[in-house]
Amino acid sequence: MDKSPEKKKGLFSKLKDGLKKTRDTLFGSLFVETDEKINSEFYDDLEEAMIISDMGMATTQKVLDSLRNELKENKIHTRSEAKRVLVRLLADRMQPDTDFLTDTDQAVIMVVGVNGVGKTTSIGKLAAMYKSEGKSVMLAAADTFRAAAAEQLTIWAERAGVPIVKHNEGADPAAVVYDAIASFKAKKCNVLICDTAGRLHNKVNLMNELSKMRRIIDRDLPGVPVEVLLVLDATTGQNAIAQAQVFGASAGLTGIILTKLDGTAKGGVAVAVKDELGLPVRFVGVGEGIDDLQPFDAEAFAEALM
Repeated sequence: MDKSPEKKKGLFSKLKDGLKKTRDTLFGSLFVETDEKINSEFYDDLEEAMIISDMGMATTQKVLDSLRNELKENKIHTRSEAKRVLVRLLADRMQPDTDFLTDTDQAVIMVVGVNGVGKTTSIGKLAAMYKSEGKSVMLAAADTFRAAAAEQLTIWAERAGVPIVKHNEGADPAAVVYDAIASFKAKKCNVLICDTAGRLHNKVNLMNELSKMRRIIDRDLPGVPVEVLLVLDATTGQNAIAQAQVFGASAGLTGIILTKLDGTAKGGVAVAVKDELGLPVRFVGVGEGIDDLQPFDAEAFAEALM
């Protein structure tokens, strides 16, 4: 993935714009240029701001405990210094434990998530990102249960300039994945991105379908790394955590795509999903443009949030 200084600078600028409301209304008054002393009121206000920003009570308490200890240990007494420590603590908590699809010629990305979170849009933007990096990308329209899902994904495939494999509405999703893998191998593509159903008649059916698709991928592409990314709408806050828990129990999630960070989201949920569920944010959506899905940078995100 492109990690050039120019790309990272552009992402940071968009993150700053997207999280401006959170920064200004929740954290802005806590860190003033006059270096106000740190007192109990500061910690109370910071706790409230972090909870309102969707970090959740459990994560907030852990971060605050770490902050108190570090400030005391290093004899830090000013808020500007405390802010630098807090940014680092938040970045550390959001850091992935492993890199995302590095040093591999082929990979499969399964994208899951409930309807309405920006799943189809995220897939299209992912395809465009990898295409811009010189990768050959193929899409599999395996969400065959939602009306017009394949048509919407086809529009994004055309925008990104990548091929797509699809069947008729109501077809077996696993059959779509099977055919997509055959085409993926024949065309010697680098990245296969599979859309999946956001909802079936019940959770058991949905998870069974995801498991079936995963078995086909593992069988027909042995040794090829597979990432299972859950798309979450950042504006839903702690509800996003609940969604991640539901999918995580059965879908073998490896990471998160956090969308809609462009104005109304509070952003703290990025800290919470990693801290509470162990799932790293891999990509963030910071706008409507085709290039507005970017690889997640924990340091840049923490800085933009504060």
